[in-house]
Amino acid sequence: MISSVSRRALYGLATSSRFESLVKATGYTEDLAYRAAKRYVAGRTLDETVETVRRLAESGFGVCLDLFGEGNDDEEGVRRVVAGYEEAAAALSGTGGDVYLEIVPSNLGLDLGVDVCRRHVERLVELLPTGSRLEVSAEESWRTPRIMDLTLALAGDGAPLVATVQANLKRSPADVERLLEAGVPVRLVKGAYLETSEVAHPWGEPTDTAYLHLAHQVHAGGAGLVLATHDPVIREALLAAVPSAAVEMLLGVREDDARALVTRGHTVRIYAPYGQSWFRYWMRRVAEAQGT
Repeated sequence: MISSVSRRALYGLATSSRFESLVKATGYTEDLAYRAAKRYVAGRTLDETVETVRRLAESGFGVCLDLFGEGNDDEEGVRRVVAGYEEAAAALSGTGGDVYLEIVPSNLGLDLGVDVCRRHVERLVELLPTGSRLEVSAEESWRTPRIMDLTLALAGDGAPLVATVQANLKRSPADVERLLEAGVPVRLVKGAYLETSEVAHPWGEPTDTAYLHLAHQVHAGGAGLVLATHDPVIREALLAAVPSAAVEMLLGVREDDARALVTRGHTVRIYAPYGQSWFRYWMRRVAEAQGT
């Protein structure tokens, strides 16, 4: 049934609190949905998540761990998110894995103000083990200016960051220049949000072309480059030109490709989100699989 629903409609369902409530109305329907979502989710509980991280580390992958959530505009809620990351950092300390933490800025109070979010993110920076980094996620274009301000402010304080740039956004070349000046590594994604033509390139060839140009811009500027795409044509073309680039892939997507890249000697990090708010993330993955 899902395969007959358009990508735009699925994105609408992914952001519908009413639809999520209907699915989670009974244990049966929620468990049914989670069985389908599980391939993309590191775990609903921290114990499940730690086991997933161990499995990925044993297979030669780095991990980017993200606690589900977005649009958190309540200070107490933000503090709970920080506490969740603290608990995760403590639990992961004995795994021996190469684990980064990922943050969604709006889950840490961005909508309350850049300074509010920055204060909470600085606490997470303190939790990072030696050699780890904090990956700053991209969100909708209307939040992008504040995310850039947050990222550059943290970088100015010496925080070990990886910024995320969406190739479909028309503003991205200018954002890359600012990140290059600050020496911030860039994780390049195509862009997962439905945006208007005023701010974004159409999905398909225009976004693919933008992705290639931005990757070369980052490399020419001397910053670290992370190719966060499952498009094998684009990925292989860029790895041939920039063999030092790392690769990031989503948990549960093109797993054979990820293993092959590790075998070939490439650095591959798996984005592994976890927590109770898994439903909207899963719906977005389903939407992306439907194309335009």
